[in-house]
Amino acid sequence: MTTEARFLRADRSQTRLDFIDLEGLLPSDHRARIVWSFVESLDLSPLYDAIKSREGSAGRPPPDPAVVLALWIYAAIEGLDSARELDRLAERDLAYRWIAGGVPLNYHGLSDFRVENGDVFKRLLTESVTALVVEGTVSLEEVAIDGTKVRANASRESFKTAEQLERIEAAVERRLAALRAEVESDPEAFSRRKRAARERAAREVKERADRARAALDRVRAEKEKRAKQHPGEKANKKSEPKASVSDPDARHMQFADGAVRPGYNAQIAATAKEGIIVAVEMTDRRNDSGLAAPMVEDLVRRYGKAPERLLIDTHYATSEDIAALSQHPAGPVTVYAPAPRERENISARGLANRERKRAREPDGVKEWRSRMATQAGQEVYRLRKLIERVNADLKNRGFGFMPVRGLLKANAVALLYALASNLLVAHRLRTQAA
Repeated sequence: MTTEARFLRADRSQTRLDFIDLEGLLPSDHRARIVWSFVESLDLSPLYDAIKSREGSAGRPPPDPAVVLALWIYAAIEGLDSARELDRLAERDLAYRWIAGGVPLNYHGLSDFRVENGDVFKRLLTESVTALVVEGTVSLEEVAIDGTKVRANASRESFKTAEQLERIEAAVERRLAALRAEVESDPEAFSRRKRAARERAAREVKERADRARAALDRVRAEKEKRAKQHPGEKANKKSEPKASVSDPDARHMQFADGAVRPGYNAQIAATAKEGIIVAVEMTDRRNDSGLAAPMVEDLVRRYGKAPERLLIDTHYATSEDIAALSQHPAGPVTVYAPAPRERENISARGLANRERKRAREPDGVKEWRSRMATQAGQEVYRLRKLIERVNADLKNRGFGFMPVRGLLKANAVALLYALASNLLVAHRLRTQAA
């Protein structure tokens, strides 16, 4: 942080607020203290450097970024996802007030901080996990990957076809033309502020429609690609591509309960034995097929090496992916994933063809098949169940619904949940070790 940076810092020496001794009332082992201790250990210089309010310049100083970050991490632990509610609790709830330390806040600033600092949150996750590895609390040798669906902040009715988007855009153009005509005919008909507000609202609708159209083009391209890859599938008129005007990045997805809702597919990588989240990525993919390799590349970028053992579900990696991972330049990755189910009532000729194809498979794929046919391979794969509990814990803390819109903002929220989850797991591991 530069010496010119000016912000409102929490004064931990002032423990009495509104004649209440917050320091004395908050238990010494309270989670809020654990959160604050964790945040104090982080390098937050990018957040301080980004503060625009400087000494000698106009403008009210912003709150200490450490305070805001600690509030959001504690909110994630408590299952709170509303900036308005967080603002209210920072004035009324003992733990939130203790973290805030008397720093004035507002929900607009809290909301902006959460969605504008995704890159910083990603770096903090990487650095905090690296610190756990250095101290020997966790190991990156064995990593499990799993996906979980998260409901998007969009309704079914917000999804429109290309024809419906064209009608929306045409209506907006007519509205803007009518506003311009009214101003030209009678300049005093509207106040400048009202006219600007109406034009801004119309432009926002058009911008949302434009983003939805771009998303619709991506959906249509994916559908055409799938049709080429699976020519036997019949086209279904009911499945005409649609995109949401509320959140163009959201997709209709099938959730665990069988219902189809607007949502995201959160890809989470965690250490198989400890349950520490090492990477998280929000995607618009409806399934997990082929996502193992990109997640491994993300781990290499973050930590400089690939995991030695990768625990994934059946369709996460193709045979080509498994072969490539076994010869990864950052270190060979041994994949533990059940082989896809194959037909048992197969003819002798079909069985012979299958055996001939198996004989031509790369060595990495042959080793994977042999490995998963052993009891030892199955026991290693069973460790993957822990990440399902990690996902369930995140959902229990409110991660099942995304309060923001757009992949970038959703990713920032997911990273805050990952930091909160890791904080609790690391505290438990250290306590057990002590």
